[in-house]
This record gives sequence, structure tokens and C-alpha cells, in this order.
Amino acid sequence: MPRLTEYLLPTEREAPADAEAISHRLLVRAGLIRQVGAGLWTWLPAGWRTHQRIVQVIREEMDAIGAMEMLMPILQPAELWRRSGRYDGFGGELFKLRDRKDTDMVLAPTSEEVITTHAATLIRSYRDLPRVLYHFQTKERDEPRPRAAVLRSREFVMKDSYSFDRDRDGLDVSYERHARAYDRILDRCGLEWYSVEADVGAMGGFGAHEYMAPCPAGENDVVLAPGYAANLEVAAAAPQPVELPSALAAPEQVDTPGMTTIAQVAQALGLPEGALLKAYPVVLPDESLALVMLRGDHRVNDIKLGLALGSPFRQASAEEIERRLGPPGSIGPVGAQTRIILDDAVVAGAGAYVVGANRPDCHLRGVVPGRDFAFERGDVREVVAGDTVSGHRVRIERAIEVGNIFKLGTRYSDVLGASYLDQAGAARPVWMGCYGIGPARIAAAAIEQFADERGISWPRAISPFAVHLVTLGKDGSEERELAERVYDELVSAGVDTLYDDRDAGPGEKFADAELLGCPLRVTIGRRTLQSGEIEVQVRRGQEARALPLEGAAAAIAELWHHAA
Repeated sequence: MPRLTEYLLPTEREAPADAEAISHRLLVRAGLIRQVGAGLWTWLPAGWRTHQRIVQVIREEMDAIGAMEMLMPILQPAELWRRSGRYDGFGGELFKLRDRKDTDMVLAPTSEEVITTHAATLIRSYRDLPRVLYHFQTKERDEPRPRAAVLRSREFVMKDSYSFDRDRDGLDVSYERHARAYDRILDRCGLEWYSVEADVGAMGGFGAHEYMAPCPAGENDVVLAPGYAANLEVAAAAPQPVELPSALAAPEQVDTPGMTTIAQVAQALGLPEGALLKAYPVVLPDESLALVMLRGDHRVNDIKLGLALGSPFRQASAEEIERRLGPPGSIGPVGAQTRIILDDAVVAGAGAYVVGANRPDCHLRGVVPGRDFAFERGDVREVVAGDTVSGHRVRIERAIEVGNIFKLGTRYSDVLGASYLDQAGAARPVWMGCYGIGPARIAAAAIEQFADERGISWPRAISPFAVHLVTLGKDGSEERELAERVYDELVSAGVDTLYDDRDAGPGEKFADAELLGCPLRVTIGRRTLQSGEIEVQVRRGQEARALPLEGAAAAIAELWHHAA
């Protein structure tokens, strides 16, 4: 049990100048982390204690569902990633390098390729399934914009687990077991959280959920309604209605000189923005052009658009738009000789819309989708607050992603040869799931959710110490002797205690204790001797207690075990 005179806890009065997130400011000020470079952080002793407490909670819950811990390398052959298709497909976040033999390698952000390669040699029969394996390993991501200290860094520790099953039904069981384990992990860590539907992204597969901790510093937007939660990337909801003008017998040209925005045209025509259709031209891998049409008050969701198109895409350049359609700012679907995707929120047959005319300074009104242009449907818009799910209005809030789970299916086993022989002796592909959770993000989320103007307020299970013992007496004083005795008793009782035995002033000691935010702060000073009582501050809620000197250590231990 450390004494502060012998412990590295370099607290700071001021936060880093570039710190925007509460967790960034307090992790540095409380002496828990220090920066090495952009997106690179060192966990100092007290910070690492919290990190490892979270790791232990995760380990216990993974072991409880029968998972077996192992360790895979960070440095991996690029050939495995080429075989899976992710060497080029993962994106710029993948660190690529060559060894001294000029062999292409990667610094892995995840380990699907390696674990599946092992499964291909170690799983032979249906008797070998199901299996769940996991490890805690450093991950590397070449983040373009590292921010908020450990919330978005280039190197971090994650727990990855991988399930292997005989079929889809088995995968569903493994997935549900992991989901319940993650529920328990986040409950034990004391977070406010929810699970949301998510995009599979670079992981592939056919189903995913993210575990989100709501807080303003989060980088994810989550759409919420009673009984519904989804990442904004994949959320679907009924749009708010918009009043449309009546259809005309045929589209009618209207002059809109110098008007290139939805807002300008809507104001000039006296219409709501939702009565206009905006165009979003994209170029597909074969260099063909597709025109995405959606309501003027909505925005394209690139994740959903990629799913609707069934392929990657890029936004068309101004030159491509001019050459193939017309002047940017006045393009539309009528007469366009190209594939047209019409968002599901656009009503066809119950009114008319205003669209670009593909000519400078003019638009068309009275346009009816289906009559005036052919289209294919797709849900490609971003949900907005006020849309509805099952009649309930949705709200959107920021959150930190602390974990994610994916149903990979046979995405990796097919290409990397992981199969087994079933009871009839026929070869079958192994069905896989993968499950990640980040201890550093859990720590940061806890700070974001519970900190106040004085400092951190750790949930009980993940605090670096149970008790922060502060003595206000100098060496040789009665107060110091009493503090030493209580410290020894706390240690003997198994209470994880940080003892501030420095010859510093009360203000400095209390400020440091508030910054670190342990659940209990115990103060021993002259007033303790006079009253015969020890002052105990319960950090969460700032509740003060007074405990008698006799049996104080046992009473403190009891209070700790019942702390929130």
C-alpha cells in the first residue's frame, strides 16, 4: 500500500492547453497519464492501477462464459491481411511496414486474420466446437486526428475475443453470451451505458452492436427512443412530415437567378426546405455516375448510402458534375441519363417537389417521382431529432463507444480456410464472432460521466485506491502517530489505501485528493484528537461521515464495501 512520499503521482494545477475533454484534463492533472507524442500516452502508476482493475473485471466476466485467455502478436504478416482483403480495404488507419528481409508486415489494430489462421489448423471436427478465445493486447491505429488523450489514441490496449461455432444458431448463442457478459462488465465498472445497433464497417459480417457511454465528449451520435437505440450511422426512423405543393400536369421551369442552395430556393418560392429535392452525385468503382436524391431538409448518410449502392463510392467532382449533368447547384433527376437513388423519406404520389433543372439559374417545380423520373429506392438519409420510431419521437445524444460485438459469420473462415468435419464427415465452414472492449475508454468514460469541478469521482470497482488517507500532522506529532496506526490497520484489513504522508499543507493535500477522486477520503488531524472521531468524506455525492477512533479501520472497510 503506497505512501505518497514514495509514490509517483505528479499532480498538476493546470490542464494541458490543448485539452478539450474533461477526461483529458483530469487524467493529466491527477497524475495518471503523460503524453509521449501525438496520440501516444504513458499510463503512470495510479492510472495503470485503474486500467488494470478494469482489465480484471473484463477477465473475470470472460472467464465466466468459458472463454480462454491467450496472447497473439501485434506484428503480423501482411500476407494474412491480403488474403482476407483487408490489407488495402482497411484504410489509412492500418500501420504498414517492412522488416529487414523486405517482407511486408502490419501493426495490427485487430486479430481476425491471425486467430482464423490458427483455427484453420487447430479446429478439425465438430467435437472441437464451440470455442471462445480472448486476449488483452496493444493495438495500433494510425489515427489521422488523435484527440482527447486516451479516448482517441494511436496505441491502446483492448480485449479481443473470438467465438467459433458450427453454425448460425451456435453463433447466435455465443453472441448473446458475450452481450450479457458486456452488460455485467459495464455495470460492474459503474458506467451509464446502452447497447445500440451498429454498422459492421471494416470488420465485415452481418450484425453488430456497440456499447455506448453517454457523455458530451463522445464522438458517436446515438439515436434513442423508447425501446430503440442505434448509432446514427445505421439508425432508421420515420421522417417528420412536410407539406408538399400539388402536382402539376408536367414539370414547370422557374427562374432562380444566383440561387444555388436549398435555403435560397425554398425562401424564394415560399416552400419548406423539405419540399425540395437535393442532389448528391457520386461516382462508383466502374466510374459510372449515380445521382442520390433526398429531401432538402435531410442529409446523406454515407454508411447507409454505401449499403444501398452495394459498392464503395466517392463524391463526384465539380468538373464531373458539370460534364455529365449540369451546373453544380442546379442539378436534378429529370432527364438525367444515370442511375437515380431516391431516399425512402421522399413521398411519391402525394404531391410534388422542386428539383434542379440541370441548367444555370433555373429549377423545375411540380415534379412527381416515378412520373417524371425513374428511380430505385434506398434508405440513405441521416435520421434527425424529432423523427419517430413506433410513434415515439427520437432524440440524439453524444456517447463514447467503449465496446463492440460483431457477427462475422464465415467472412474470415471462408477466405482463410477455417473449416471442420460435421457428424456426417462433410466439411463445413466455422462460424465466427468477434468482441472488443477498451479498458482505457471505460476509464475515460467514467471520468466524463462522474467528474465535477474539483476532480475525478471514480466508481468503486475501478478506483486506483479504495481509501485516500490524509494526515494533517507533522512528523512526530500525535496526529501523525494516529494516522500511522490507522494506516497500518487499514493495510492489515486488506483495504487498498493511498497514504498522503507528505509534509505539505492541508490545501495541497485536499486538492490532490479531490483530483484523484478515490471513493473515500479519510482525514486525521488535530480535530480528530479533540473529538475522538475520524472524518470520512464519501467522494461521490460529497457525503461526510464521522467514525469513532475505536475500530475505525474496520468501520472504514465496511463503509468502502457499501460505497456506491
